[in-house]
Amino acid sequence: MALTSEKKGKIIKDFQTHDGDTGSAEVQIALLTEKINDLNEHLKVHKKDFHSRRGLLLMVGKRRRFIEYLQKYDFAAYQRTVQKLGLRK
Repeated sequence: MALTSEKKGKIIKDFQTHDGDTGSAEVQIALLTEKINDLNEHLKVHKKDFHSRRGLLLMVGKRRRFIEYLQKYDFAAYQRTVQKLGLRK
């Protein structure tokens, strides 16, 4: 369930805008999406885990705010990121 450092490094490498970029909106959206997908699988098995469900909802809200920011300030990066992650069909 945890995001391993190898997996995290690969995601950062795929979405970074320049070398050493680990904090851009694109990278953070991709990392949050991976965490959300992992937690979603956990909640399918553990249906009564309400504490993790709350964490999931907080992550979804944070990702939504990053996506709105990216859409407002860099629409090309928004389209590229959303399409690459398969969000908003």
